[in-house]
Amino acid sequence: MFIKTEKTPNPNSLKFFPERKVSNDGPIEITHKSKSDNELIRNILSINGVTGILLAKDFLSINKDEKIEWEELKHIIISFINDYYSNGNNIIIDSKKEKDSNKNISEIEKKIIKILETKIRPAVERDGGDIKYKDFKNGTVTVQLQGSCSGCPSSTMTLKQGVQSLLSHYIPEVKNVIAL
Repeated sequence: MFIKTEKTPNPNSLKFFPERKVSNDGPIEITHKSKSDNELIRNILSINGVTGILLAKDFLSINKDEKIEWEELKHIIISFINDYYSNGNNIIIDSKKEKDSNKNISEIEKKIIKILETKIRPAVERDGGDIKYKDFKNGTVTVQLQGSCSGCPSSTMTLKQGVQSLLSHYIPEVKNVIAL
């Protein structure tokens, strides 16, 4: 199996494309091996220097400590991914989480979520990250950046010039966007 890697704007994050489905559960970030029962995730998070994994539909975005070089990690990660799929596994995350349908959200929040999911998330995923809606209060949208976007030097610029300007363009009530 050939696993393609791709750099992201964050020098401490790299995307791995196994040419197989990775997650049926939407983007999910795991930063500690105790938070998963999946053998591959636990193995990768056990590697010295790996700080987190974002699993998206068709790629894994892996974050590392800045003191470790990718050349020390990349071949180990690729080997773990190859072994996982070679052992007959077809997907890494396949839990099909239920959406929280009881959550009462306003019409503005529904619009914010729709824009985040349809216009912003695809661009953020191309860079190996994810963006999740958290809250809207007093004109301020709070989001959570994950994967490559978490700790990326250019994430503040992306947040203000990209996310904030797009949301305020479509929804005048949005005045500011902040990340947790």
